[in-house]
Amino acid sequence: MREMTVMNKEKTFTAKKMHKNLSVPELMEQAITRKEAVLTESGALDAFTGEFTGRSPQDKYIVADSFTKEKVKWGKVNQQMRPETFASLYQKALDYMAERELFMFEGAAGADPAHQLSIRVVNELAWHNLFVKQLFIDGEADRQEPGFTVICLPGLKADPEEDQLHSETFIAISFEKKTVLIGGTAYAGEMKKSVFSVLNFLLPPENVLPMHCSANSGKSAEDTALFFGLSGTGKTTLSADPERNLIGDDEHGWSDNGVFNFEGGCYAKCIGLSPEKEPQIWKAIQYGSVLENVAMEKETRTLDFNDNKHTENTRAAYSIEKITGAVTPSMGGHPNVIIFLTADAFGVLPPISKLTKEQAMYHFLSGYTSKLAGTERGVSSPEATFSACFGEPFLPLKPSVYAEMLGKKIDQHEVRVYLVNTGWSGGPYGVGERIKLAYTRTMVKAAVKGELENTSYKQEPVFGLYVPDEIAEVPTEILHPRDAWEDGAAYDKKAKELAQRFTANFDRFTHQLPEIKEAGPKL
Repeated sequence: MREMTVMNKEKTFTAKKMHKNLSVPELMEQAITRKEAVLTESGALDAFTGEFTGRSPQDKYIVADSFTKEKVKWGKVNQQMRPETFASLYQKALDYMAERELFMFEGAAGADPAHQLSIRVVNELAWHNLFVKQLFIDGEADRQEPGFTVICLPGLKADPEEDQLHSETFIAISFEKKTVLIGGTAYAGEMKKSVFSVLNFLLPPENVLPMHCSANSGKSAEDTALFFGLSGTGKTTLSADPERNLIGDDEHGWSDNGVFNFEGGCYAKCIGLSPEKEPQIWKAIQYGSVLENVAMEKETRTLDFNDNKHTENTRAAYSIEKITGAVTPSMGGHPNVIIFLTADAFGVLPPISKLTKEQAMYHFLSGYTSKLAGTERGVSSPEATFSACFGEPFLPLKPSVYAEMLGKKIDQHEVRVYLVNTGWSGGPYGVGERIKLAYTRTMVKAAVKGELENTSYKQEPVFGLYVPDEIAEVPTEILHPRDAWEDGAAYDKKAKELAQRFTANFDRFTHQLPEIKEAGPKL
């Protein structure tokens, strides 16, 4: 093997061999030959990530330096790493890479050229390099001078005592060095979310609101809808609508010109995937796509999307071009409707409700949902949680920065906002049933098309939410959740319990946006 040195401003690294910008067929061949992944009957690669089948938020760090010290909201979400520690880890990475065959991708994040970040990703695994080739924007960056470099080395582990870290795993972002270091985990989603975290720091000063949301549009780019929500709440599923055009499934920016996708691909959770429920996603899993931890019958290479023996967090990564009718380039106008998605494990929130601007900011800051099994390490059943802006793990700045930007844009563009519960009805998790996807689709379509503007509403007493009295083809009894419970008193108790959690969580924002607190539950 020939040795290759790669220069990147102050960063220099050497590898025994560096494969630069390989094609999809070449990367698939490498992954199969190296026995990193297997070819399935659909033509997709199926890879297994070992111990780590979800993100490791407790192992994520930002280097505290002159760029970040006074700007980042430090705490459990954004843990500080000393520059000396990062320098030590980087040297370990250099030594590790010098002895290995590596793969490099050069591309970009951000479909809008005015706000695009060129990126370079270096991997020790060929399937990881195929993953980023599917997820990021290929071939549009200045390949001589990347804005950020991501180095992902699952085989490189930290020394927790020596490096003063929680474990052998690390995801470390240095804005001064414009580098992300990832080690000790093979979960590919860490690369995707690290770049998202970088954009969440860099874009607000450009008056761009970074958003953890999916987006689609109608026949006109001005007919744009956004879908906010944490992993597993339905962003990908609900935005992949055959009657509308997909802009992107997970991460977007909202600039003075409109909405643009950060990525060039989709990363769908695919447990229980079926051609009947999610036909667009089903069809997208084909040659060149990357699957993570999906069970497969060895003899026939047939995939079993219902099997969770490896994890509930099975994933599919594919180019957005695999979605019929996807918008290219992935940009849209200013949204006229926003959907907040929550999977309510308490089973008390309405399946759909209309929000005032103040309520929208309240629920955006609250970011209530249930962490679904497998999305993070240690989560085996739904857990009620609050994640500011529906993406707190990826927000380096104070959540109020993003919320205030959202409020201004809602006002400026007169955006309609709805809260949609994709979780449980008739009781909490384990008692009630999850709301049928068909009903959720019908409600969302009615909201996006503006059909709910002319209907009557009833204000729910605990959360103050405005619930439509009826929606065609949706049972009336599920619209008002108390009616769906057999025991009304049990519902009242559970609703009060959730309302108390909302209030306790929002106390951390009261001093920043006291006027928004009034839009919360009334106890």
